[in-house]
Amino acid sequence: MALSLRELLGRPLLLEGEAGVGKTEVAKALAAVHGRRLVRLQCYEGLDAAAAIYEWNYQRQLLAIRAHEGRGADPDAVERQIFSEAYLLERPLLQAIRAEEPVVLLIDEVDRADEEFEAYLLELLADFQVTIPELGTIAARSVPSVVLTSNGTRELSDALRRRCLYHWIDHPDEAREARILLARQPALGPSLARQVARFVALIRKEDLRKLPGVAESLDWAAALLGLGIAELGAEPERVHATLVCLLKTREDRGAVAPEVTARLLGKVA
Repeated sequence: MALSLRELLGRPLLLEGEAGVGKTEVAKALAAVHGRRLVRLQCYEGLDAAAAIYEWNYQRQLLAIRAHEGRGADPDAVERQIFSEAYLLERPLLQAIRAEEPVVLLIDEVDRADEEFEAYLLELLADFQVTIPELGTIAARSVPSVVLTSNGTRELSDALRRRCLYHWIDHPDEAREARILLARQPALGPSLARQVARFVALIRKEDLRKLPGVAESLDWAAALLGLGIAELGAEPERVHATLVCLLKTREDRGAVAPEVTARLLGKVA
């Protein structure tokens, strides 16, 4: 429903949820379904306009200035030339709104960026335009489908949330996760896919620091296939050794001892 309303209203969609539940995959799937190019901006601490929107090609600008030295060129004319689109380097946000055909713009893990960066996003998300001081306001040639993801590492601003539709993605239930596993790893077969989904659902109920997501489930399923393990309960020791695919902290590895694995395998039918 959230994706349908996004298409209907043309609003950005903010997806929140634990790491590994498939938020990024939603944008990839949206691009694939509509046959659109995916433009991805990976957010991180310290991200600024130069990396996200645009920057000037300083090397080319310097070469142009040196080329005009000694020619008696009008300084104002040189300035207008070097601050023209010929010297502009497009970063993901500018690429998305200047694309001739609509694209899917993924602003991934926006919560990792600084609060100041959100101010850069507001104009884009509200009006699908960006302002470059030397060139003015650049409006979108085609309106992108915008998907933002957040792992909830910090609270996003109200201004950003108001501009977006919102959807929380939780870990899938066992039946849905089994279908995902089969879609990505058909060689699993229905029986092993159900066992993997059941075991992962059980281990998420343990007191863990970081719950395994769908990405970890897929890695584990691939490992089981590669090792030729067709029945989880038949090889508990080998299964326990493969939990490095699911458990990603020292504390969690210590919490799931072999006897815990055996207990959980006993509940996997």
